[in-house]
Amino acid sequence: MTQRRVTILGATGSIGRNALKVMAHAPGRFTLEALTAQENVEALAAAALAARPKLAVIGNPAHFAALKQALSGSGIAPAAGEDALLEAARRPVDVTVAAIVGIAGLKPTLAAIEHGGIIALANKECLVAAGELVMRAAAQHGARLIPVDSEHSAIFQVLDAAHPGWVKTVTLTASGGPFREWPLERMRQATPEQAVCHPNWAMGPKISVDSATLMNKGLELIEAQHLFALAPETLAVLIHPESIVHSLVAYCDGSVLAQASVPDMCTPLAYALAWPERMDAPVKPLDLAAVGGLTFSHPDEARFPALKLARQAMAAGGALPAVLNAANEVAVRAFLQGYIGFLDIVKTVEKTLDQADNKPLHGLEDVLAADGAARAFALKKTSAEAREDVSGLKPLLRKFASH
Repeated sequence: MTQRRVTILGATGSIGRNALKVMAHAPGRFTLEALTAQENVEALAAAALAARPKLAVIGNPAHFAALKQALSGSGIAPAAGEDALLEAARRPVDVTVAAIVGIAGLKPTLAAIEHGGIIALANKECLVAAGELVMRAAAQHGARLIPVDSEHSAIFQVLDAAHPGWVKTVTLTASGGPFREWPLERMRQATPEQAVCHPNWAMGPKISVDSATLMNKGLELIEAQHLFALAPETLAVLIHPESIVHSLVAYCDGSVLAQASVPDMCTPLAYALAWPERMDAPVKPLDLAAVGGLTFSHPDEARFPALKLARQAMAAGGALPAVLNAANEVAVRAFLQGYIGFLDIVKTVEKTLDQADNKPLHGLEDVLAADGAARAFALKKTSAEAREDVSGLKPLLRKFASH
């Protein structure tokens, strides 16, 4: 494998940190063009000084002076602001790891697509809110989207895309999250600290809460529809608490192909970074005898109605997936800040969907308009429209940054 140039958008989150870990495990195979982060300037500077990219960008311009001082004398160029972030994304590289969480990652991902190459896509919200736009842009610019979500990486590895007529069902697995066996009354009292304690995966707080509500799996269904051009009725979800089998593809002859590995994001990241080759990854080997057994069950949509809402939005299309995503981002943030209860997350999403005007999305402006309207409504519903501080979130972010 020839040496590859890499940019990591969202370098201080769990995906970005694991991408740097995978690259460090293979010295000489990768060079870093740029690293970006939005707020965590200390972590960005530390990552840059360790990995030596040409450029480090902090999204919040208020942190530019701190970044510049931290990188003084290193030869690493500092920059700040949205324009600098988009410029970093547009720099020609072989692989761009798109790991900015939420709709904030849409513009940088589209900018990265402009130069072609491989987009190691870890931002599911881009495809949920603007799937047709992103896929059309990738085709136009010759970019190859390689999914980094463990479930979609698994599908990518076992799906025979050349013969879609052979495929009967594609099943994504879900651990069930920390509240898989909790009754509704106990879930009503769940705290942010409990919700972010995922039983199998080390993830950021937003994705961890999405896993606890099963909204994460609903978003992944919509993502899979766009990534693999699948009909909604072919997509299914199974609860698999061990998180060993990540997805399964059933074919017309009765064969079911599955991808299995230990629950470690370094595996799908290594696959995306090396594709179409494979590389050693810093992960433990899968020992099925030690695992002992694998269990599967159907999700309980009465206790986890997020899946039903996601399926409804996927079937309706238009603006509704963008509305679903926006309302969920607002509600999760409100829960993490302590403004609403755990069960109120999905209730807020449902109320936002019920009032949404489902217009077709013709371009980025339409996506952002639908997103903005949904956020405004969801903020009102969570009574958080005037609460811009993130004091409730910062301790959680510090906790995950230390992992």
